[in-house]
Amino acid sequence: MIISAYIKTTPPAHGQGIRLVVLQDKGPAGTDQAIEHNLARLAAAVDIALDYGAQLISFPELYLSGYAVPPDRLHALAMENNGMILERVAAIAAAKAIGIICPYPEKASVAGETRYYDAIALFGPDGVLLKNYRKTHLWGPDEKKIWQPGYTHPEEGEAFSVHEINGLPIGLLNCYEAEFPELTRRLALDGAKLVVIPTAADKSTKLSGGNWTSPAYPDVSKTLIPAHAWENTLFIAYCNRCLEETLEGELVGHYLGNSVIVDPHGGLMVAARNEATLLIADCVPADYGPTHPENTDYLEDRRPELYFGVRP
Repeated sequence: MIISAYIKTTPPAHGQGIRLVVLQDKGPAGTDQAIEHNLARLAAAVDIALDYGAQLISFPELYLSGYAVPPDRLHALAMENNGMILERVAAIAAAKAIGIICPYPEKASVAGETRYYDAIALFGPDGVLLKNYRKTHLWGPDEKKIWQPGYTHPEEGEAFSVHEINGLPIGLLNCYEAEFPELTRRLALDGAKLVVIPTAADKSTKLSGGNWTSPAYPDVSKTLIPAHAWENTLFIAYCNRCLEETLEGELVGHYLGNSVIVDPHGGLMVAARNEATLLIADCVPADYGPTHPENTDYLEDRRPELYFGVRP
């Protein structure tokens, strides 16, 4: 595994920032054995991250189950956010005193029905579940076939919320949602200084009908993501898979391996090639001054009364 780091001699103090680790990896998918394998990889990555003083670690979209998996298999593997599998992840977070962003397939009873979500669990360093985020913007035919969009029912609560780890306000988005400027802006308006976006951006994946996606997914890691970081003056981490994904030995996906951590001036702090990589960066807002003369600020200079459909 490659280690790529942009860090100082000591991790950020509480309230000053966060030492973030992103795991870019490949692995098996679609079986109980794959979940066990991926849990073991999660625990091993946490141990490596702690050797570098990490305070938060993120994994790619649907990390536990795999992404390119037929609907019936994903539904069979789906788990409750307080079930035994995620309890094991919470226990790792608490035992190691590290925040963990763990994407997984969720099964939940909502509005009197069993529903399935492409979800992300954010655990604090005490193992407490700070946020269970359900993907709101589904991509392509298979995602819309497999998952329900999150937050269509009042009992689900608020979709976009900000939570602190090491005193730094953090928001979550999921894959395709990186491409909607309104979503990062919404989190910025709520005070986020870091947005973490697990993803499964692919060269090609096998769809449930047996055909493969084409052309390759657009590489937004060096275009939209730096732009959204700049225009909102925050850090963004894009956490992707790499290389191949297999289901019982059968190839089901090729991924771009384009994980990045971007600073508030739109600069690439660390970027991965298409290979297993740990990206490590110190996200310290005070290290980055204003982007314009005279402290001009996009968020403060907005005139939301003129924008149709945009939150004030």
